[in-house]
Amino acid sequence: MRIQISIGKQTLTLSNDSGRVLRTYTVSTATKGAGELRGSFCTPRGRHLVRARIGTGQPENTVFIGRRPSGEVYSRELAERFPGRDWILTRILWLSGCEPGRNRLGPVDTMRRYVYIHGSPDTAPMGRPGSIGCIRMHNADIIDLFDQVPPYTVVDISED
Repeated sequence: MRIQISIGKQTLTLSNDSGRVLRTYTVSTATKGAGELRGSFCTPRGRHLVRARIGTGQPENTVFIGRRPSGEVYSRELAERFPGRDWILTRILWLSGCEPGRNRLGPVDTMRRYVYIHGSPDTAPMGRPGSIGCIRMHNADIIDLFDQVPPYTVVDISED
């Protein structure tokens, strides 16, 4: 399996090992665009790996805080109680950069920046930038993707 994320098109494409496209999803990347520096709130470019898969078996809309289920399930009422929360829901694919100096190690380390592919409220708009660095997906889409990708799946993120 291989994942290609296009920041420009706001899509995530899943392909098999022979390059056949299996599925294309609409996503939401960073509002501030592409960039690798810690604290930039940008989506990092380049080659990455799925370093960890988090959330196996959790119910849809499970709320994660610090990569752990909080015991909450996302709802409109919960959103109204915590209007400023960056919602990380359902499943997490934690990314690790593969290119030292570009997206790995030092101030550009994707994993230490806690950049994920993760679920978001289904009311969150997809197809346009809106995150603070992560790649957001609707819950049904992240479940579908999560169930197909093993650890260490290659993830290429580009601006085109």
